[in-house]
Amino acid sequence: MAEHNELGRKGEAAAVTYLEKKGHRIIERNWSVSGYEVDIISENDEFIVFVEVKTRTTADWGDPSDAVTEQRMRRMIRAASHYLKMNGIDKPARFDIVTVIWNKRQFQLEHIEDAFLPFL
Repeated sequence: MAEHNELGRKGEAAAVTYLEKKGHRIIERNWSVSGYEVDIISENDEFIVFVEVKTRTTADWGDPSDAVTEQRMRRMIRAASHYLKMNGIDKPARFDIVTVIWNKRQFQLEHIEDAFLPFL
């Protein structure tokens, strides 16, 4: 596995642990359908949460959340729409971003709740 893929996998695992500690129940990891993909789908008391995880070794080139482009947001929204319809879920949805920086000793996470709204 390429080093950046391994880093991404470890970053997602750190994000899952973090979300679980915040009371989220993880429903899916790396869920995909029709070419759309969501890193983590979780649920808390109020929302079903669709989470994009961005992992980097440094923030020297900007905040990792900046890599979540408008195109990526649209693809997440479409994936969420498919997921909600396929599973008959009527709970309100929320879109979050978790940024993960690995400084070679530990992960530093930032959780941006309600990072963007559906704009289809």
